[in-house]
Amino acid sequence: MSNHVFVLDTHKRRLNPVPPGKARLLLDQGKAAVFRRYPFTIILKEAYPDVPVQDLELKVDPGSRVTGIALKQGNKVIFAAELQHRGQQIKDVLLSRRQLRRGRRNRKTRYRQARFLNRTRPVGWLAPSLQHRVLTTLTWVRKFMRLAPISSIAQELVRFDLQLMQNPEISGVEYQQGELAGYECREYLLKKWSRKCAYCGAENAQLEVEHIQPRSKGGSDRVSNLTLACHPCNQSKGNQDVRDFLVDNPDLLNRILKQAKSPLKDAAAVNSTRWALFNALKETDLPVTSGTGGQTKFNRTRLNLPKAHWIDAACVGQVDSLQLLTAQPLLIAAKGHGTRQMCGTDKYGFPIRHRANQKTWFGFQTGDLVCAVVLSGKYAGRWTGRISVRSRPSFKLSGKQVFDVHPKYLEVIHRADGYSYGF
Repeated sequence: MSNHVFVLDTHKRRLNPVPPGKARLLLDQGKAAVFRRYPFTIILKEAYPDVPVQDLELKVDPGSRVTGIALKQGNKVIFAAELQHRGQQIKDVLLSRRQLRRGRRNRKTRYRQARFLNRTRPVGWLAPSLQHRVLTTLTWVRKFMRLAPISSIAQELVRFDLQLMQNPEISGVEYQQGELAGYECREYLLKKWSRKCAYCGAENAQLEVEHIQPRSKGGSDRVSNLTLACHPCNQSKGNQDVRDFLVDNPDLLNRILKQAKSPLKDAAAVNSTRWALFNALKETDLPVTSGTGGQTKFNRTRLNLPKAHWIDAACVGQVDSLQLLTAQPLLIAAKGHGTRQMCGTDKYGFPIRHRANQKTWFGFQTGDLVCAVVLSGKYAGRWTGRISVRSRPSFKLSGKQVFDVHPKYLEVIHRADGYSYGF
């Protein structure tokens, strides 16, 4: 089962999405042409009488790393996508830039006055890595609104209680001074440990919350001392300390101890961006509803559906029944639009290269998805991949093989838009 295909009429008005078979028939008969490759969209060549358009509901399950998206027509899920964010990459790039700038200021070179003390941040400011999650999700919501007759949006408002995870005994004024939210510690552990047994890696098993250092030996109920274990491993460990239980497996012991102490970064990212995304979605002028994380999990469990980001999105809010007409979501990964850096530097911050004065060469730019038909030579045949352009007519094609190709053999399939796609 594949995603439905978006359809536009001759005036680029949105029509009901159609199954892939019907879209293929329209293309074979010459009644439609490909308008966009990702997400796949066709445009009709002839005007047809007014066809009743059925409204769709767009559902969003925002996450720190991956956001699930589903389109519902009644109780049928006709399109699904998973959007992978690049928040960590943005954070790493900004950290590198900051280190280079501070390094230049501290060396005996041209003095650059520090500017971080004379800047103000607007109300509701988010770090660039967090703002990216909001803007990327909003970008794709607006794209789907241009391709399909969407009449409403539903978003999951997940809230993690970071203080209660760290200190279950917190109460009173101490609790009120922190973030007030209600989300189960067990649900957080399922996300943190990837729904696997920490000791044997068992999946699709009944997992139990387990103390790394037993309470009988001074262990606490903090989330940093909790993990997930299947019933056999939990019984086998008993009240042993994890260092005694895994004395013969030091690699696994180190991994568990390191992961247990990892910060609540993903939970904090979701907490910080949930209301910003909700307010941004309301600016689309469509009615926006919300649902809780517990409600999403209840719907998915009641309907006996597997765990996936796009399925969680389909289960957001009020759901009576659900029919999945797709099992292959479109995988979208944010890659960015390149760099604005005019001068490249080495690892010490010294300039070593300069940026070209133009971005497009011979009608192509880096990141375009192309089809290359090579007539002769070692790489004769038909190839598909993304290109890296140069000022000379010899581009690098990256696909199943990486080789240089002349632009006269290339045909654009999908222009570079800052994302990569897959299934």
